Amino acid sequence: MGAQGEAAYSDAHAHNYTFPHLKRSAGRIVAILAIVAVAVFLVMFVGGDDEYEITAEFQNASQLVTGNQVMVGGLAAGSVKTIELGPDGEAIVTMTVSDEFAPLTRGTTATVRQGSLSSVAGRQVQLTLPPAGSGGEEIEDGGTLTQSETVSAVDLDEIFNTLDTETVKDFKEVITGFRDSYEGVTKQANEGSKYFNPLLSTSRRVFDELTRNPGAFEGLLIDAASLSDLLAERDDDLTGLISNASAALGAIGRQRTALADAINQLPGFLRQANTTFVNLRATLDDLDPLVAASIPVAERLRPFFSEFRAAAAGAVPTVRDLDQIVRRPGKANDLIELTRLQVPLANVAVGSGAADCGSNPMRDQELQKAADGDFSQGALGETVCALRNSNPQLANLRAYIPELVGWFDGFSTSGLLDASGPLGRIQSTFNTFSVSTSTNTGQVLPDLLDPIDLSDFEAEGFDADNDARCPSSLERDPGDGSAPFTDGGAIDCDPSQVPTGP
Repeated sequence: MGAQGEAAYSDAHAHNYTFPHLKRSAGRIVAILAIVAVAVFLVMFVGGDDEYEITAEFQNASQLVTGNQVMVGGLAAGSVKTIELGPDGEAIVTMTVSDEFAPLTRGTTATVRQGSLSSVAGRQVQLTLPPAGSGGEEIEDGGTLTQSETVSAVDLDEIFNTLDTETVKDFKEVITGFRDSYEGVTKQANEGSKYFNPLLSTSRRVFDELTRNPGAFEGLLIDAASLSDLLAERDDDLTGLISNASAALGAIGRQRTALADAINQLPGFLRQANTTFVNLRATLDDLDPLVAASIPVAERLRPFFSEFRAAAAGAVPTVRDLDQIVRRPGKANDLIELTRLQVPLANVAVGSGAADCGSNPMRDQELQKAADGDFSQGALGETVCALRNSNPQLANLRAYIPELVGWFDGFSTSGLLDASGPLGRIQSTFNTFSVSTSTNTGQVLPDLLDPIDLSDFEAEGFDADNDARCPSSLERDPGDGSAPFTDGGAIDCDPSQVPTGP
């Protein structure tokens, strides 16, 4: 073959010897690369078990199904992975959360929401995250939200199931009442609905302020709960308040014409009151020192109002009874109707309002008015005239008071009382003027039925017809002219009528 042929043969033989070895090495390399590519694909596109998951304990599943969305602030943040029954009957819901919101922190709450009433399984889990910087510790992957951090959905039929038959009936009547109230006034209702937007916008601002200060809002809720407890303890009083308010509103409703007139006059009144309110600002500034000075007094009034509260509670039955006295159904049986009767009584009492007594109160014309029941000057005027015209009689009677008192005193005592004790005094008087039945003296008991001739007594030196005696006429004049008493001639009496004797 020669040298060149042997060299070519040797190269060909060498190539045939080494090619199978190189082919086997390339196959191993390709297999390794394929395995690495599959692993990278599984890591990148399947992800294995590295996705962030969290378990939430709900009171019930609220018709959740696997695949329902998990929402955060209206954005899709994951989905419901599994739903299982817990050992205590609770629903164990496992859900995934995207890396954008993971990991969650304590303070996060999970609430089951429903998209609409028409959907059966249209539920979603709403995650409410705490404000930035106010959350607790992080919840690790696979962590749990307890029932205190979850809220199950409440379906509308569950609310109605808590009501009894009578309440459901009343609620239907309320709905019917709303329908009747809008009947015929739909145009006005539509006009009024335009104001819902300002109402909702202002309400949003109010709720924004509440969320900015959760501590104050919590205090408000606690105070409201305390108020509800106090109202529950006073349910009887609250029932009475509602009944009275219903009666008051009913009375206002019966005065619709007057109420409409008052509302029409209200704008003018407010315009006039605007100036007054503007001027009132300076007055309020002047009242600031008074308010500052009243603060210590107000603090001291606290015990008084505590006692006054108890007194006011005790006065409730009295006020309730007073309400029955002031106003009650029926005729002529309450204080209001009695007050109305005072008007004709006042007219009768006052009359013309001027008392014209004249010189003689018993003149014929006035007697005729009295007989006819026509007292033009009223009962009070007639009383004034009677008192004025009785002054002369009272003046004369006033001077005879000592005689009258002495006469009463003579009947009240029959003796004296000294240190030795009471002393009784009995006296019998016999004289020539004593009536006797003795025939020797010629004096016999006269017939008492016969009329007495006073001239017979006057012939014997006795006086008769002494009916105008002056005061103290029974006393002898001590020499100063004080007896009998005539008050300088002002008393209508006869000073010459005095007892017989020196």
